[in-house]
Amino acid sequence: RREDPSELVSVLAQAKATAIQNRMKEKENALLITCDQVVVHEGKILEKPVDADEARKFIRGYANAPASTVGAIAVTQLDTGKVEMEVDQANIFFTAIPDDKIDYLIKEGEVFYCAGGLMVEHELVTPHVVKIEGTMDAVMGLPKALVLKLLSNFFD
Repeated sequence: RREDPSELVSVLAQAKATAIQNRMKEKENALLITCDQVVVHEGKILEKPVDADEARKFIRGYANAPASTVGAIAVTQLDTGKVEMEVDQANIFFTAIPDDKIDYLIKEGEVFYCAGGLMVEHELVTPHVVKIEGTMDAVMGLPKALVLKLLSNFFD
């Protein structure tokens, strides 16, 4: 496992491309988009929370320091193997999320499917987002402008 978030997501996005590419039969004139994303908080890469206590710790902690999403997007031309890849980062600043809202999020269960339990789009979380440096689609894992930029590198 890589300690550097940018390196980790780059390696994982490329590994996904390789795995898919090896299973595809038709590769002519095909572009494959793969990606990976992690949440970083206070210098640590956060995984999906394993239990309610960890989810609560992650979500409470976001009021103390911004959370960052670090994501890699790779576009692979399947017949040539050419790869265009970039890493994107967004920083999310929060006010404290009240415990009753955190409890509801945990009971609902969706936080366990998100790295760091980070769900900025949730109606209970959105009011506590003070500022996003970057784009919302980057926070969600697929920055459209970056995808279009990478795709444009394959066309004259």
